[in-house]
Amino acid sequence: MTPSRLIGIASGKGGVGKTVLAIGLAQAMARAGRRVLLADGDLGLANVDVQLGLSVRHDLMAVLADQVPLRDAVLHREDGFDVLPGRSGSGGLAALDPAWIERFLAVLRAAPYHDVVLDIGAGLDPVPRRLSAGCDTLLVVATDEPTSLTDAYAVLKLLARDAPGADARVAVNLAADAAQGARTHGALDRACRGFLGRGVPLAGVVRRDARVRDAIRHQAGLLTRHPGCNAARDIEALAGGLLQGRAAA
Repeated sequence: MTPSRLIGIASGKGGVGKTVLAIGLAQAMARAGRRVLLADGDLGLANVDVQLGLSVRHDLMAVLADQVPLRDAVLHREDGFDVLPGRSGSGGLAALDPAWIERFLAVLRAAPYHDVVLDIGAGLDPVPRRLSAGCDTLLVVATDEPTSLTDAYAVLKLLARDAPGADARVAVNLAADAAQGARTHGALDRACRGFLGRGVPLAGVVRRDARVRDAIRHQAGLLTRHPGCNAARDIEALAGGLLQGRAAA
């Protein structure tokens, strides 16, 4: 079987809507006919299951410890994609032995899916750095806030060191409109060209939308609860760009 394509969703700081974007991408790609697994790689502060109102029996640590096979930990959703839950409230997970990280990546690549969307924990610690470097495509989520831009640049800088030539792209979230999103991307792109010698392409812009908060409150995917809202359409466009040119296996 062809290895799964691993699409990482990363950010230098929290609060930029990374998990909402990961959930939306998984659902949009599933709607496009792909077999998709959403894996919660925010080790120690996992919350995909909370945002979707899932009841978790087994999590990724049970899989890595060979307590259960992947198929027994995966949760199947009616809206078309599967979820591999992470584990919350365990600081030890944030400092996993490197061998466990490599095993995690290997498990995801061997999973029977076209695409695995990996929600990576925010920050610049060794674990999120290694997970980011291990992805086929990395979406770095940023907003127009100065701290978000600074931290997003730091993620891209470290990725250039950890995995030269990696396929990294910027996803601008919580934008007032497409023009503001383009300006946010432009600032990051100029910084990367000036200091790293290589620009970073724009994967897409997702507009700020009050319906996102409503979907979170109701523990529902945005594309299910508000399929026609601006943010949902933007996420679908972003997913379409990621899938463009990839034939279904």
